[in-house]
Amino acid sequence: MEERLQKLISACGLASRRAAEGWIAAGRVTVNGKKAHLGDRADLDRDTVLVDGRPLVPGGGRTYLMLNKPRGYVTTLSDEKGRKTVADLVAGCGVRVWPVGRLDTDSEGLLLLTDDGALTHQLLHPSHEVNKEYLVWVTGNLNRALPILSAPMTLDGEQLAPVQVRRGRDSGGVHQLSITIHQGKNRQVRRMCAKAGLEVLRLKRIQEGTLSLDRSLKPGQWRPLTDEELRLLAQPLSDL
Repeated sequence: MEERLQKLISACGLASRRAAEGWIAAGRVTVNGKKAHLGDRADLDRDTVLVDGRPLVPGGGRTYLMLNKPRGYVTTLSDEKGRKTVADLVAGCGVRVWPVGRLDTDSEGLLLLTDDGALTHQLLHPSHEVNKEYLVWVTGNLNRALPILSAPMTLDGEQLAPVQVRRGRDSGGVHQLSITIHQGKNRQVRRMCAKAGLEVLRLKRIQEGTLSLDRSLKPGQWRPLTDEELRLLAQPLSDL
């Protein structure tokens, strides 16, 4: 339901209505990418409202974390087998967050964790086709494998969306590839490489949508997203 912006901001616990009016007049509030004005109305189920570049969400502020996931951790909040989880790594953030998507136990790199259900849906829904880029270290006949990886491929009887493959450095018989996919089928990159006759030695996600892995984060370290990262994530995907 549409409400005046100052009422929405107040209801989300950020400020009083009087203070919110001052924020709007100062140009600190946008609606769907456009500067808001006093008297404007919005519906948080339909519109993207940002205050100082941060998404306005019911119930107050949300938490957005970037984790450099190390190998050996499962991407879940708990594990019946007693394995280490990514929840263990971010336990110090003070709130309950969940991972957006998955990285298998042997994979590493960029993982977003949040308590924002709307953003989770936006990034994971198949119709949005969010790009995910991986660095992959492989062994095998690369000249034979590259045309197979770049050609149409099926997994589980389903035609995959086209992928982008770029060749990187070679060292001692190990080849580095950059592979960008638009879907998130279980162990997709590893299974694609196997079909092309390659053995994956290491797999690291370095980008998801507009979000790039902070190379200063060591494996197991995390940090909150910056205002600019949040602003880009909050944009409708059609605008990116």
